[in-house]
Amino acid sequence: MLLTALTLLVGAILLTAGVGYWAYEHYTGRVQRIPQTFPTNAPVPAASKGGRNFLLVGLDSRSDVPTTGSDAKGSLWKYGDQRSDAMMLVHIPADHSAAYVVSLPRDSWVDIPGRGRAKLNAAFSWGGPPLLIDTVQRLTDVRVDHFAVIDWNGFRKLTDAVGGVDILMSDGERRHMNGEQALDYVGERKSLPNGDFDRTHRQQNYLRTVLEKVMTSASLKDPLQLKRTLDLFTETVSVDERFGDDEMRELVWNMREVRAGDMTFMNAPVKGTGTVKGQSVVHLDPARGAALWKAYRDDTVGTYVETHPVDRLRPATN
Repeated sequence: MLLTALTLLVGAILLTAGVGYWAYEHYTGRVQRIPQTFPTNAPVPAASKGGRNFLLVGLDSRSDVPTTGSDAKGSLWKYGDQRSDAMMLVHIPADHSAAYVVSLPRDSWVDIPGRGRAKLNAAFSWGGPPLLIDTVQRLTDVRVDHFAVIDWNGFRKLTDAVGGVDILMSDGERRHMNGEQALDYVGERKSLPNGDFDRTHRQQNYLRTVLEKVMTSASLKDPLQLKRTLDLFTETVSVDERFGDDEMRELVWNMREVRAGDMTFMNAPVKGTGTVKGQSVVHLDPARGAALWKAYRDDTVGTYVETHPVDRLRPATN
C-alpha cells in the first residue's frame, strides 16, 4: 500500500535532504523482493501505451509477526491466512507528472480464475500474489507491471514511526491517530454511510496524509530522523522480484517533483451493492469500468478524470 511513498516520493526526500545518490543505492537495494510474484500459464494483457501500472495491497494478516518488508519473520502468504483488505491500482503516466490511484473494493464480486465468482479479496487468500494479479488483470485487461504489499503490522509500525497522523475527518475536523487508531480508521465500514466505498476513501485519505506528513516534516532536515523513516519503509514494504534497483531508481528520479497534491484518488466505477449467498458484495460497473481501464491502457487517465464523473477523494483542507 505504501509503495507510492517509497518509490514516488522517497527520491524527492533524498534530493531535498541532500543525501545524494548513494542513498538511492542503499535504500533501493534493501527493499524486500517477493519471489514468484506473477502468475504463470495465464493471459497477460498488452503493456499500456505509456506509463506503468502498480498494484498496491494492504494485508489483513492473522500472523502475530511481520510478513512483509525486510523485517518479515512470517510467510507472506499461507492458504486462507491472509486477505487483501486494501487494493489500489495505480497508473503513473509516461510524463511522470502525476499518479492516479483507483481503489478496488475488497467486496467486489468478480470472477477468480479456477474458483468461480467470489469477493475480490478472496483471490489473495486462495492463491497469494499470483492469483490476485491474474484476477485483476482479467478484470481490467490492464497489465500489472509491478506489485507491492504491506501487512497491518507494518502499517501500525510505520504510522507510529512518523509520530502518528492527523487525519481529516468527514466533518472537516482533524484527529490525531497512532498506528492502532489509524488501523481501526481504515478498516471500519459497518458504521459508515456508504460502507466499503467510504472505507476505500479512508484508506486513500490515510495514504495521502502520510505522504503529506513525510514530505513536509521537519524530519527532512534531521538526517537521523530521515534515516529512521526510510529504514521503516524498507522494513515494512515488499515488492515483486521484477522491480529491480535500476528501474526503481529511475522511477524515483523521474517522480522527484510529484507531491501528494499531484495524486488523484478515486474508487472503481460501481453499479451498487447486494447480497450473494449471504455475503454483502459490491457490483462493479462493467461499462463505466471499461472506459477507465482503457484510459489506463492508453495513458489518458488525466483526460478521463476531467471528462467523466468519478467517485473521487475530496481535496484535503487545512
